[in-house]
Amino acid sequence: MSEEQIRAAHVAGEPRVHDAPIYLAEYDPAWPDLFRREEERIRAALGDRVLLIEHVGSTSVPGLAAKPVIDICLVVADTSDEGAYVPALEAAGYTLWIREPEWFEHRLFKGPDTNLNLHVYSRGCGEIERYLLFRDRLRTNEEERELYLRTKRQLAAQTWKYVQNYADAKTAVVEQIIARARASAAGSPR
Repeated sequence: MSEEQIRAAHVAGEPRVHDAPIYLAEYDPAWPDLFRREEERIRAALGDRVLLIEHVGSTSVPGLAAKPVIDICLVVADTSDEGAYVPALEAAGYTLWIREPEWFEHRLFKGPDTNLNLHVYSRGCGEIERYLLFRDRLRTNEEERELYLRTKRQLAAQTWKYVQNYADAKTAVVEQIIARARASAAGSPR
């Protein structure tokens, strides 16, 4: 994303300038517990408006080093209908941080007391499948997990103005892993 795109998507004040390498923590077995705590809080806030909630990203992959930020994928009926879920999440302490109507109507919240990225998508969004394919491939394929970890460590050592720039730099390897996960799911020997 360009700086202009990052600024346009940011809802809560100015985007945080990082201007440093990315810190990767070794895997912490407490990460799944942090996810479960947030899942309970989100379900309590939204009830049956939660269509799906999943722990995604590197903290969801046992043994994988990661930025110590819990990534959560939340699916609601329609993310553009913010009145249906934003007030309830805000009442539970979450802060709407990013709004990207041009990118799958994605919304991102920060947590009240846990370092997290709560990604919210509408039912049927293709990004949901991509998150799950990627996570599950890394959980079950040691070679892919090692490839991704090497890539992350190489990129994390660089200085990044925004953390989003680091995330964007991983796109090529992420796309390759997702393609192989899809091929594997389809029965191709790829």
